Amino acid sequence: MALSPLREVVILGCGGSSGVPIIGGDGGRGRWGTCDPSTPENHRSRSSIVLLGEQKNLLVDTGPDLRHQLLHCGIERFDAVFYTHAHADHIAGLDEVRAMNWMLQKPVEAWGSAVTLNEIEERFAYAFRPWTPEQFFRPGLVSHPVNADSIVQIADFELDVFRQNHGLSDSFGFRHANFAYCTDVVEISDHVLDRLTGLDVWVVDCFQKEPHSSHAWLERVLEWHARIQPRRTVLTHMGPAMDWNWMQEHLPDGIEPAFDGMRISF
Repeated sequence: MALSPLREVVILGCGGSSGVPIIGGDGGRGRWGTCDPSTPENHRSRSSIVLLGEQKNLLVDTGPDLRHQLLHCGIERFDAVFYTHAHADHIAGLDEVRAMNWMLQKPVEAWGSAVTLNEIEERFAYAFRPWTPEQFFRPGLVSHPVNADSIVQIADFELDVFRQNHGLSDSFGFRHANFAYCTDVVEISDHVLDRLTGLDVWVVDCFQKEPHSSHAWLERVLEWHARIQPRRTVLTHMGPAMDWNWMQEHLPDGIEPAFDGMRISF
């Protein structure tokens, strides 16, 4: 079966694990760090994207803000989920898959590393029980383990999947045609960087300006960008130190911040 072309990537959310603002702050209105609360682009939900094709759509991660993100961005459906890793900010909205089960009348395929899927199944065991189409009280998913350094076809998209260093754990990134997504990464091997040359758009983790133990920071992303030279590098998984207006004034040409609801056309 021929693969459908990638029409658009939608940035559902581009914030760190706590979003921006972080819960708390004066009057409980949030801790904003250096981000200006009056700038709409500084309001960030947890990081996730969706790839839109001609016939099928692929969701990447099911974070805790998924319901709001899908409604806010006008995403009617997704046909499969690719999990980058099993941290809570990337899986805690799994119950929202139930709405897709209603629409599709079947389980949703869930793809990721065996370690990631096993951990998700331990936390959400009820979602991976045999499918019961007449009962909609729970989500239904089917696991499809993926190996690093493999090419897999998921919902009409061909993904070149690779392993990333996420500090104390690993995550998966992927490339599809001339687009790549690398969230939750602090180190990328030379082998993977070589596979990321020639990109039109690269969406990559950039949590803050200063070094971090498990997330890329601005200087490191600038070094990666200079090496692989994508046409556009789009920053995601940004924390409260990454003010939108500051980035507009200081980021070099070819590098830009994402914002919730950003649409990238191909």
